[in-house]
Amino acid sequence: MKSFDYDLRYLKAGVEELESYLLSEHLFWSLDAKTEANEPVFPNLTLGNLLLTEARLKGRHLTLEQEAQLGAVLPKLEQVRSHWRVAWSKKAEHSVQNRLNMWNNFIDEYTRAPEANADRYPYEVQRRVMLHLLMKEADNLPEAVSELLARLDALVKTFIIRGDFIWEAELKDGFPEDTYWYLYGRLPDELKQPEDY
Repeated sequence: MKSFDYDLRYLKAGVEELESYLLSEHLFWSLDAKTEANEPVFPNLTLGNLLLTEARLKGRHLTLEQEAQLGAVLPKLEQVRSHWRVAWSKKAEHSVQNRLNMWNNFIDEYTRAPEANADRYPYEVQRRVMLHLLMKEADNLPEAVSELLARLDALVKTFIIRGDFIWEAELKDGFPEDTYWYLYGRLPDELKQPEDY
């Protein structure tokens, strides 16, 4: 489970390098930041990771001190987003395509071998959350992107076993079920065959 401090330090480090990242050709950018002992290394800087971290931080029940710490970083993020709006949008467009391919690949792997892939869902579904966040930032997405995502959503809805929120409980209020329905359930280890219906 990633803590508030871990996510905040990732966000701060990402904002520091965000302008250089936006103006580069790279989708994945190695952050020049170290984590504390016994913590996982920071993920690469991507718009998807940055937006997901921002959403995780905003979704928590924060103390006044934590609100102040987060409040010191968010205006810097917004400043870079506004100043480099065209570069931000283009990066978001490329990121959507990349995350959609990754999500599509996971769904395909799951349908081929559900018993081997169902347990990956709580991790892999973060790509679906990123897609939701990224698509709001991309100004010129091809219609085929929305169409493919709609098909994948329809497929997941036929599989998913509705249930409790699958991430850390303290994030639940930040990811309401009516929007993030795919975070409220799990995938079965076995799919019914057509003759089972």
